[in-house]
Amino acid sequence: MPRPVKCRRISCSPKALYFKPQGVPLAELEEVSLTLDETEALRLAHLEGLYQEASAEKMKVSRQTFGNILNAAHKKISEAIIHGKALRIEGGVYTAEYRIFGCDDCNNEWDEPFGTGRPEKCAACGSANIYRAGTVTPAGRKKQRCRYGQKGKEEKGGKEEKR
Repeated sequence: MPRPVKCRRISCSPKALYFKPQGVPLAELEEVSLTLDETEALRLAHLEGLYQEASAEKMKVSRQTFGNILNAAHKKISEAIIHGKALRIEGGVYTAEYRIFGCDDCNNEWDEPFGTGRPEKCAACGSANIYRAGTVTPAGRKKQRCRYGQKGKEEKGGKEEKR
């Protein structure tokens, strides 16, 4: 029996969750699914310029696991680019360090790190008509919960597990 997948920590979510080749209708495209933890690995390694050991520490995984996550992300992105497939960012096994707020006026959603307090106005339109869209518990709190996306549910037999 394989070992269960360890929960990975992510610090931000991408602004866009779908990319596709220009000029090709979505109905005609195959998709490649990139998980949120793979996206975080790409961010840490390439945008932040961190070495694998430092990146692995931030994601709370081993250096080898981080390298495997990064290689999987590179392979999926390469497949999407070379074969002209759409790239969807979703799912994975992760816990995050931010809260999600939304605006009733412009339907904008944005992330705020834990410990910064409730924002007074919308980040996009400046409206005070905002709400808490969701919360993701950071590591270190009493009840850390791992979120299982589509990939995680398939691995767990269609059920979400709580930790």
